[in-house]
Amino acid sequence: MALPSSLADAHAEELARFAELHPRSHELFERARGSLVSGVPMTWMAKWVGGHPVYAASAHGARVTDVDGHEYVDFALGDTGAMAGHSPPPTVAAVRRRLEGDGGATLMLPTEDAAWVGEELARRFGLPLWSFALTATDANRWALRLSRAVTGRPYVLVFNLCYHGSVDETFVTTEGSRPGNVGPPVDPTTTTRVAEFNDLDAVERLLADEQVACVLAEPALTNIGIVLPEPGFLEGLRAACDRTRTLLVADETHTFSAGPGGCTRAWGLSPDVVTIGKSIAGGIPIGAYGVSEALGARIEALEGADLIDVGGVGGTLAGNPLSLAAARATLDEVLTDDAFARMTELCDRFVAGVRGVLDTEGVPWSIVQLGARAELAFAPDPPRSGAESAALHDGPLEDFLHLFLLNRGVLITPFHNMALMSPATTEADVDLHTRTFAEAVRVLR
Repeated sequence: MALPSSLADAHAEELARFAELHPRSHELFERARGSLVSGVPMTWMAKWVGGHPVYAASAHGARVTDVDGHEYVDFALGDTGAMAGHSPPPTVAAVRRRLEGDGGATLMLPTEDAAWVGEELARRFGLPLWSFALTATDANRWALRLSRAVTGRPYVLVFNLCYHGSVDETFVTTEGSRPGNVGPPVDPTTTTRVAEFNDLDAVERLLADEQVACVLAEPALTNIGIVLPEPGFLEGLRAACDRTRTLLVADETHTFSAGPGGCTRAWGLSPDVVTIGKSIAGGIPIGAYGVSEALGARIEALEGADLIDVGGVGGTLAGNPLSLAAARATLDEVLTDDAFARMTELCDRFVAGVRGVLDTEGVPWSIVQLGARAELAFAPDPPRSGAESAALHDGPLEDFLHLFLLNRGVLITPFHNMALMSPATTEADVDLHTRTFAEAVRVLR
């Protein structure tokens, strides 16, 4: 929606305040524009409001300090990658041992840590066999290739406005190739079918001809805003896959916030494949995919599939000792069952604070929670599909809200209105957000 002039003026004031507070960040950004695409080391970092990103100097726990000396409570947490908090001590110690004591960051040889992490992921998610990547994108891409190989089917099915990393085949909507899709190798509509989340009739129709190798789905949509499954939807999805002999891949990269075994464990799901990445190594790059015993046997029985050289599944740095040492420490000592219980309690407090502000101020918005993760929606009722969630996005309004919070020491993810708790987050951090959010809403009123 167009901003009223008074709100536009308030936004302009926040922009001026940002510029005054961040001269060193501005100086570094201008310098970086001479050597970096979009002036940032990875183009997504250009999304931050204010005209340029804040440049980080240090980060510990749930706090970030910028080069101008300002400290922030961090609810963005690297857009989930730092769910364990920044530089959790057990992970740091494991990385130091791997590099200084044990030695060798990448070897093309397995270590004991790999077996431990595989066993722990099997315990958490209920799938016995695991392999490792460097990103969830790779894990998803390899899961699609393996699904096609064992089924001999040409299509995959995803949900409208989903997000599964930069997997080419998933950048497609019910209207065709997703707007802004950069240089797709082929039109993704030739490889991918699309249904709306929570539309079981559409899923059943698209699977009926038994030409879909797998359904790739988050148990709840996240990157378009949290869209929770309606009662019976996930059970119906599993049943539809069973009837049509279609594999079901659960991407738990973001929905890991639901608990120590993601939604798979929390909701008693039974996917054929689980993919995950970002957070399980405490900030060190990693991805992983786990498969059922039955699917593992089908993979082992593939004829003519080169799984150990140039067959398109794997990478030189995947499964490296450094990533797996970090994952072992993070899963064993940081992202524990007790930590998730605490993170969820903090998110309960966060959600209650936001709802209290909305009720007090009479603002018809809602907030949705998925364990340790919460998302604000600009409507009285939470969205039930990707299309509904996308329709609620309001760029100017989000920009103002994000900038207002940032200028007062609170970071939320720049891509949407998501906040995530970490083991290092405190009640005081949550209450700071509640107070600052209340100030922003009063300005908006």
